[in-house]
Amino acid sequence: MKTIAVIGGGITGVTTAYALAKRGFAVTLFERHRYAAMETSFANGGQLSASNAEVWTHWSTILKGLKWMLKSDAPLLVNPRPTWHKLSWFVEFMAAMPHYERNTIETTRLAVAARKHLFAWAQAEGIDFDLKREGILHIYRNKAGFDHAGEVSKMLAKGGLPRRAVTPQEMKAIEPTLAGNYYGGYFTESDSTGDIHKFTSGLAAAAERLGVRTLYGQDVTSVQSNGRQAVITVAQQVAAPSVHTFDGVVVCAGVASRDFAAQLGDRVNIYPVKGYSITVNLDDEASQRGAPQVSLLDDETKLVTSRLGLTRFRVAGTAEFNGVNRDIRADRIRPLVDWVAQCFPQINTRSVVPWAGLRPMMPNMMPRVGRGKAANVFYNTGHGHLGWTLSAVTADMLGDVVAAGAGHIGVLQTQPG
Repeated sequence: MKTIAVIGGGITGVTTAYALAKRGFAVTLFERHRYAAMETSFANGGQLSASNAEVWTHWSTILKGLKWMLKSDAPLLVNPRPTWHKLSWFVEFMAAMPHYERNTIETTRLAVAARKHLFAWAQAEGIDFDLKREGILHIYRNKAGFDHAGEVSKMLAKGGLPRRAVTPQEMKAIEPTLAGNYYGGYFTESDSTGDIHKFTSGLAAAAERLGVRTLYGQDVTSVQSNGRQAVITVAQQVAAPSVHTFDGVVVCAGVASRDFAAQLGDRVNIYPVKGYSITVNLDDEASQRGAPQVSLLDDETKLVTSRLGLTRFRVAGTAEFNGVNRDIRADRIRPLVDWVAQCFPQINTRSVVPWAGLRPMMPNMMPRVGRGKAANVFYNTGHGHLGWTLSAVTADMLGDVVAAGAGHIGVLQTQPG
């Protein structure tokens, strides 16, 4: 049996550890926090949304970024201060624009396939994660946004996802609590929502039952590979650093994956794109009745919603290009609270919990899944805003890649996948 280290205890790391354990590998999971899913997998929008598979590599994204650059509460905010990392990322982002349609279709295909694995794992392991299979309603306030959604729907259909246009009257029937005037919407009945933190924590416990060794509170400072062995060094608060040796290593470290890849001789140009969320505590019956059951995506404001059980309502979104910065800014949280008051006036927003997380985004908006230059180095990272949606299928794909090469770990030298 081969020994495999997985670096990162978020949704991609835990699903990867689970998929590898199911294939018979001896897996050790390293996570720097005391628990799984404490960073970007802690409080995201909650959507398992194949309908949000459209990649951002479109000229409209660049134009919006320029338009909103000096607007602190804009849905898309780019810090104008240049860095080589940011500049290189945006150059590659623009270079990926010709592949916008192809990558949107492929992302859709992956998102549809991911459902089968995630639901099967949750059922097999008895994981309660506030799953709601009520669909996702995209809402549009003007004809331009609605028409663009129609073009996106054609790409989603090529990827295997049907969704249908709905009138304002049909939108009201789908979600009666939604207030405001809208041009129209698109409804994806097969999409769903859930609590990413609860799912990841539950799957981490299931992985432990399968024999995965979970090492929490372990801050990996370096990783090296000679193609035959992978050596991981972990910092200790009160003792000398500890060193661990494995047959192979999988990097699932979110925004830290770029630095680990550089140590391993690979280039994985992930940029941290900050997203914000609020969790509204529905402490009274009026708020519980006034909160939606169906998940929403407001394309104009780039906000998504999820109903998490009876007493929680999650609103998340926005994109902030500001480096590795986890600060929770009041001017970025306020639009989310205001949006709730506007669209769901019956919800009491006295009790709101703000959060921010860094999405690990590749310039082409596609996750990096596969081998590194060394035969025993693998990556499952860079999922951007769709980590929750894609995690189960990319973990399964990575498991197949590792299993296919298990007999050759330490021998083969391949290029990045």
